[in-house]
Amino acid sequence: MPVPAAIRRYLRKALRGTLGLAIGAMTAFAEFFYVLFGGLALLIPAVREPVLAGAHVLSEMERRRLEKYFGEANALDYPDSRAMAYLVPRCVVGLFGAGIFLLLGYGVVIGTYVAYQKAFGDWPGEGDVSDQIATVLLGVLLLFLSVQGLLGIATLERKLARRFLGPSTQETLRRRVSELSTSRAEVVEAVNGERRRIERDLHDGVQQRLVALGMLLGRARRTSDPDHASDLLRQAHEESQRALEDLREVSWRVYPIALDSDGLHPALEALAERSGVPVHLRVDLPERPSAAIETVVYFVASEAVTNTIKHAAATRIDIEAERAGDGVRVRITDDGAGGARASGGGLSGLARRVAAADGEFTVDSPPGGPTVVTAVLPCG
Repeated sequence: MPVPAAIRRYLRKALRGTLGLAIGAMTAFAEFFYVLFGGLALLIPAVREPVLAGAHVLSEMERRRLEKYFGEANALDYPDSRAMAYLVPRCVVGLFGAGIFLLLGYGVVIGTYVAYQKAFGDWPGEGDVSDQIATVLLGVLLLFLSVQGLLGIATLERKLARRFLGPSTQETLRRRVSELSTSRAEVVEAVNGERRRIERDLHDGVQQRLVALGMLLGRARRTSDPDHASDLLRQAHEESQRALEDLREVSWRVYPIALDSDGLHPALEALAERSGVPVHLRVDLPERPSAAIETVVYFVASEAVTNTIKHAAATRIDIEAERAGDGVRVRITDDGAGGARASGGGLSGLARRVAAADGEFTVDSPPGGPTVVTAVLPCG
């Protein structure tokens, strides 16, 4: 039975975070001795500058570790004095983490010994069931406390980094300008992509229908046979109906009127009804989001469903839209062949659309499926 994508993502994140904490526990010993002797060396003015520079090197190592393993991006322009101040509590937190890892190691050794005794020797306290139960419960309790301790250490690590290495006002402004520049370029590219798609839909669909309609009407005018003319007019009428359907389809893909009049839920229900693959819909939004957010959520779901029908050979699609803190999260899951990439044609356009709204867009699509497309959009 394949492991669900959400569990795989959680396990990868947990393993990455545990590795980051283990590295931080090892570097804490070096930082402790540096703080201990470096703090004394700061009393000597001649060596103060190189000592602070060394503290900056160690702080940079920690900053890169937090960014790599926890996704915690902090500033690059903090002063050396703040780096030294950061190392003082950081080494203490790291040493606590080292103690928890030692406790876990001790528990693994004891557990292995007890299991070996049970399999090949005598269980400690053999014959006393209460002692056996107490030993197991104590081991489970220590494991739980150790895991909670590691989670607490990870939280403290991030908070300390934000407190001492957090971005300055200048760095914050620089990042925001960069984000706005990127968003502006992505908005322009998304609009151009929409124009190209609309032009392609009109050229390949509606325009071809109208050309065929004109040809049928021209043949009907030129014929002298009333029966043939009647047949041609019937075909022209059918072609006009198909052209009208294509035009409605294009206009729906440009912007569904139900989104304005009724809101996101009815628009998604209409999307599910029009899909050629069974779509299971779940919408849990106690309050209606803004029109801009509803539009992005709808088009993320619409384009993801279209891509699934075209490329995934899926038999089921699930659409979930719900609150996620102060934002809205939409998740589209299918049981298709997988292998989708965020850099692909349709999905890259969705990524630009979501980024233009300051949202987060992810695609998890291992070979063989399932494919999970997720977008989280802020409502502030």
